[in-house]
Amino acid sequence: MAKLFGFSIEETQKKSASIISPVPKNNEDGVDNFISSGFYGQYVDIEGAYRSEYDLIKRYREMALHPEVDGAIEDVVNEAIVSDLYDSPVEVELSNLNATESIKKKIREEFRYIKELMDFDKKSHEIFRNWYVDGRVFYLKVIDVKAPQEGLQDLRYIDPLKMKYIRQEKKKPGDNPTVRLRNNEDAVPNPEFDEYYLYTPKIQHPTSMIGQMGGKKAIKIAKDSVCYCTSGLVDRNKNRVLSYLHKAIKGLNQLRMIEDSLVIYRLSRAPERRIFYIDVGNLPKVKAEQYLKEVMSRYRNKLVYDANTGEVRDDRKFMSMMEDFWLPRREGGRGTEITTLPGGQNLGELSDIEYFQKKLYRALGVPESRIASDGGFNLGRSSEILRDELKFAKFVGRLRKRFANMFNDMLRTQLILKNIVTPEDWEKMEDHIQYDFIYDNQFAELKETELMEGRLNQLAVIEPYIGKYYSTEYVRKRVLRQTDMEIEEIDTQIEDEIQKGIIPDPSTLDPITGEPLPMEDPMAMGEQQVDPDLEAEAQKVDAQYQKDTKTAEL
Repeated sequence: MAKLFGFSIEETQKKSASIISPVPKNNEDGVDNFISSGFYGQYVDIEGAYRSEYDLIKRYREMALHPEVDGAIEDVVNEAIVSDLYDSPVEVELSNLNATESIKKKIREEFRYIKELMDFDKKSHEIFRNWYVDGRVFYLKVIDVKAPQEGLQDLRYIDPLKMKYIRQEKKKPGDNPTVRLRNNEDAVPNPEFDEYYLYTPKIQHPTSMIGQMGGKKAIKIAKDSVCYCTSGLVDRNKNRVLSYLHKAIKGLNQLRMIEDSLVIYRLSRAPERRIFYIDVGNLPKVKAEQYLKEVMSRYRNKLVYDANTGEVRDDRKFMSMMEDFWLPRREGGRGTEITTLPGGQNLGELSDIEYFQKKLYRALGVPESRIASDGGFNLGRSSEILRDELKFAKFVGRLRKRFANMFNDMLRTQLILKNIVTPEDWEKMEDHIQYDFIYDNQFAELKETELMEGRLNQLAVIEPYIGKYYSTEYVRKRVLRQTDMEIEEIDTQIEDEIQKGIIPDPSTLDPITGEPLPMEDPMAMGEQQVDPDLEAEAQKVDAQYQKDTKTAEL
């Protein structure tokens, strides 16, 4: 195979030769495993796959231009990417990462650098929309080949129509793939594959030659040089990456047809038309037709406005379907007569249009309540919130997680090139690196608020029985629904805040009233505190007692 353009990140530790499997890795992106023949590599049934993918992306982009589909796409993108005046739409979250603070600081700095290369803060809406519509996104990672340790120098967007991901089985000298695959004894248990991308600068319909796309020779680019993020939807029957718009193709076509038929029906049936019955007597057929035309031209005045020239001209020679009807009538009839044909009835019914609109929105995953233009935004109780809104919030969350794979790939390349982490370290750290998007869906927040309010009300009812019928641990786990990790984290935070003086020490509070206990004088410990008024009264009583005693003695 010819030398690839770009760079590759080699693993420092090769996998053991004893780890074998006939199933190749990373087969979740709709890429077939092809066996090559020839220098450029012509593949089995590649023409159909290529054309299908090319046509699909074209279809998705045409769908996005339809007003209803565009509105649904904007609802999804606006929920997923929230623009804020002060904060970035997405930040890296490293609270679950077991690493030193210096490593975390470098990861945050590199992530901000990647966002600057993409200009993500300004173009986040456009980038996410392109990924959502096309079902995939490509970015070329540009580095300085003389100084790769400096990391990424640029990230350039590539039109998906110009790129194709290829997985090709490595051909060894003397191998006969057909014979080898049919012979179980000679079958290779651990096949090796070359993975790369094909890029063509000019968008043309692809040909059957995999080394040529649209009559132009394609450029092979190394796998690590391209960031490739898909929607996660794959047609397993045809091994094709799909967009989230794919399931709405039929619904959109049905809506278009029903709208076009409605327009035609209303144009043809809306106006009232007249029928002129002209008495032609006993005239022959030819003369009767001539007489009818003379009457038509005499009474019909058709003025046409020409929008191009601004002129008003007489256009009597044309007859449209919305004009009147002229019919001859023989002698013996009722003579000349004019009748009126009523216009179409029930022209204001739109129930069929609304049905197909709702069907289209369901296919796009957007709540039907968002179709109504007169519908307001109510931030009331969660009981007033439709279940569709909560489902929509979860759907947007899944989209964010899938879209974040693009950041993961770019961050991996940047950290490894700059020797911040090794490929082995990245495999351990990858699952603990999360991405925090700005959240703007108040429906889920309202639901969480009401759940918390209900738990606290339940706690207030059960609190007198804590220590008698219920333990504190039971209440925290079953009533407040706190996990073991949350309990440990909350206890640590409480102790820290008590030491800092943010909250008072529970030992200094009255358990009944909750008020702080009176401070005792350390010098008077052990002495009983006496009210001054009571002490004075006792002294008076004592003096009177002594006086009475002396009097009694005398």
